Amino acid sequence: MATTKWTIDPTHSEVGFKVKHMMFTNVSGQFDTYDATITTEDFDFSTASIEFSANIDSINTGNSDRDNHLKSADFFDAEKNPKLTFVSSSLVKKGDDYELAGELSLNGITKTVKLDTEVSGLLKDPWGNTKVGLNATGKINRTDFGLTWNSALETGGVLVSEEVKLNIELQFLQQ
Repeated sequence: MATTKWTIDPTHSEVGFKVKHMMFTNVSGQFDTYDATITTEDFDFSTASIEFSANIDSINTGNSDRDNHLKSADFFDAEKNPKLTFVSSSLVKKGDDYELAGELSLNGITKTVKLDTEVSGLLKDPWGNTKVGLNATGKINRTDFGLTWNSALETGGVLVSEEVKLNIELQFLQQ
């Protein structure tokens, strides 16, 4: 078997998240600067080894004040922890899709996470490049990663949910 390397196509990818704000609306955000690679045996994605990183300073929620707060020591502490990383441990077929498991390191804390993942078939783009897409979704609890800042609401509840929904769309190019 031959080893096949895949690199991210950032112009056709996005790394997004949603967090409930004031217990009734979602605030969306994304990381604008990230990198990812996949290594497979031939084109067998069940053998995939996936590595991903995102620059915390690239967090973008559409509000610079909120972004700066997220980068502060109250949340990600970007000065001490400039990147989040993910290294896969397995990609297991589950029906038509996969379950991606690996170690997520965020805010200086590493935890095992599992994401529901769809792997698209191999496709050739109009320029003859072989590409594959991955869509990974899941949830993490931000307090598991030491992201505990919050504010109580006068009417009960809290300002920021502990649950963070992930929606990651990545397109890869065969090297």
